[in-house]
Amino acid sequence: MTEHERRQVQPPVVRPRRLRRTPALRRMVAETEVRPRQLVLPMFVREGIDEPQPISSMPGVVQHTRSTLKAAAAEAAELGIGGVMLFGVPLRQDATGSGALDPDGILNIAIADVVSEVGDAVTVMSDLCLDEFTDHGHCGLLTADGRVDNDATLAAYAEMGLAHAAAGVHMVGPSGMMDGQVGVIRDALDGEGHQDVAILAYSAKYASAFYGPFREAVGSSLQGDRRTYQQDSANAVEGVREVLLDIEQGADIVMVKPALAYLDVIRRVRDAVDVPVAAYNISGEYSMVEAAAAHGWIDREAAILETLGSIHRAGADVILTYWAAEAARLLR
Repeated sequence: MTEHERRQVQPPVVRPRRLRRTPALRRMVAETEVRPRQLVLPMFVREGIDEPQPISSMPGVVQHTRSTLKAAAAEAAELGIGGVMLFGVPLRQDATGSGALDPDGILNIAIADVVSEVGDAVTVMSDLCLDEFTDHGHCGLLTADGRVDNDATLAAYAEMGLAHAAAGVHMVGPSGMMDGQVGVIRDALDGEGHQDVAILAYSAKYASAFYGPFREAVGSSLQGDRRTYQQDSANAVEGVREVLLDIEQGADIVMVKPALAYLDVIRRVRDAVDVPVAAYNISGEYSMVEAAAAHGWIDREAAILETLGSIHRAGADVILTYWAAEAARLLR
């Protein structure tokens, strides 16, 4: 293009770049902003250890002792994080996951520890599922021929919910994808005077390849897979259906898990419901970023904030993420 031709170009009147010129302008017109109060920190507490145990496939994440779990929960409160989600890692597993119902089991003790430490400053949530406690690694009780027995599992979930409520939990998170689980847990809680205990339903939980590091984190002994009860990754309409069923049964918050490979489902769910929507930024999503950053391939802190921003932009009001504490510092 010659100098004369450049002079003949009609300059644009509408210039969107004007609002991108300075950091202050970009902040002023930002459409999406993640706040620490929207974040939930998942934490693992392991029975029988004296110091935190690093999780090799999740750099920076540990299995806590009871003491360090309380300290991490107190830090979460100080940072203004919205909640903590507790997972128990017992010394012993068995076919029925009996440690999940034991008042002296690691998860129930951990709930009481954290509630005593933080009170109402942070929402204390608990993973309500049997997989950490069963020697076969499935989320429910098995039939004689090795299938997950939906209705027998529901009875166990009801008892587990009551155990968590007795320990003082603010919100239970049924994650096993059993049909009818929210309704059974809600009935059990209400029947025993725990009407104030809320339910965060893992409503659209997909059978995902990205769960691998989590199984190390909870010491899973899974045999086979969970495709007969977790959702097929091909299905989005079904995800919305599962969410609507959980709301009918009394869910207070509904969740899509994983987050990044299912941003479209988060959006569909947000458009379909009038309750808060959560999403779980899971272990494999976390570890991919950490691995790439360790090799110097990406800007780690920018990638963390971009990841969380994308989940919120898709429609999630609440985000469970292993970066919750770090992100809260960055966002402040």
